[in-house]
Amino acid sequence: MEMTCGGCGTVVDGIGAYPFRCPNFALGDVDHVLVAPPPCPTGSEWPAWPADRSHDDNPFVRFRELLDCYRRSSAIGMTEARYVDIVNDLAGRIEAIDGNKLGATPLTRSGYISDFYDFAAGGGVWVKDETSNVAGSHKVRHLVGIMVHLLVSEDAGITDRRSRPDLAIASCGNAALAAGVVAAAARWRLKVYVPTHADPEVMARLAALDAVVIPCERRAGEAGDPTYRRLLEGLGDGDIAFTCQGDLNALCLDGGRTIGYEAISDAVAAGAVPDHVVIQVGGGALATSCIKAFAYAAQAGVIAGMPRIHTLQPLGAHPLARAFTQLKDRAGPSPSAEEVAGLLGEAARHRSLYMWPWNEPRSVASGIIDDETYDWLAVVRGMLETGGSALVAGEQELVDAHTLAAKAGFAASATGAAGLAGLAQLVGSGEVATSDKVLVLATGLR
Repeated sequence: MEMTCGGCGTVVDGIGAYPFRCPNFALGDVDHVLVAPPPCPTGSEWPAWPADRSHDDNPFVRFRELLDCYRRSSAIGMTEARYVDIVNDLAGRIEAIDGNKLGATPLTRSGYISDFYDFAAGGGVWVKDETSNVAGSHKVRHLVGIMVHLLVSEDAGITDRRSRPDLAIASCGNAALAAGVVAAAARWRLKVYVPTHADPEVMARLAALDAVVIPCERRAGEAGDPTYRRLLEGLGDGDIAFTCQGDLNALCLDGGRTIGYEAISDAVAAGAVPDHVVIQVGGGALATSCIKAFAYAAQAGVIAGMPRIHTLQPLGAHPLARAFTQLKDRAGPSPSAEEVAGLLGEAARHRSLYMWPWNEPRSVASGIIDDETYDWLAVVRGMLETGGSALVAGEQELVDAHTLAAKAGFAASATGAAGLAGLAQLVGSGEVATSDKVLVLATGLR
């Protein structure tokens, strides 16, 4: 199984020990992100889509035939039973540490939110609620995908448990907590690069999980996130990126797709395939993963076509919306698929023309104020190809969205509920009709 860099075209052996990022990552003004082939070659028969969750609630077992980590395990000769044992053993240890199960999360039509915006009976707002997940957010899915790959490598003798490199992440919130839980479950040393203003409660939880916490001050004249800069230095010394950033570890996108797979399967079963999907964006891995899941479902014939993809960022940090506006203006009103591909190919080779660090990002939705949208091109592609939009919300809009989520019974943080601010704009502009079906993600616990 080979992986190809979408920016420079370099091909990497996906069977190797650490096929996580392009070997040319630091070279040129290029968007280096490794991409695995789809689960089924063009023209071949797709695996049966596992619509029934009663067989297995663990998404890494239920959707295994659609996951790169399972396909790799098969390619190196591992039996299906052994793969399932590895996944279930990891899941059991995660639950013992966190108290929450690595299982399916609910997709429900919110009557309160649907009525609030006067949706018709056939339309409405469906919420995929990740707040009950391990460590309170969707981040665990990205990280379990990476960890399964690492454990499969050890079990197959490709790598040696006695010489494990350190795992490393730059985060002071949900991603750090999820990484701490998963690393502790696998008994793997984790370094967490955090800003000097990190939440003391989060730091205490990380310490309890035996993570090595490294505070990072901004150096004189340094642009961008100092924790990200220190992370890159650690990766240069041999650490493995245990992050939710596809450019640093492409395998995080594999596990993230389970969110989309679940949402699609449950929506199909309920007769509620969405016309629109609204996703709050920080680093972009969640949106990239969900877009790919919908694309796979469309290719497999599970859904008739792609929904319109919309993203939401705060006014205080919207590098994705900034890049999308530039590229959309260049694309014109009705670009062909070939024109979009050519434009994005050029953007991948001239990254800094479209994506550069935001100056002093800040927002009440603190979990999506990444200096850069690291996984941005795939998201821009999804919006351009589906006629979607990159939305930007002010602080009061984000507060209102958080309040609405709470009144509707969702325990999401301001970050986790931010997609509802995008929904409000789409309804207000008439871009979403009251007969439409809209999927919104509640991504993090308050």
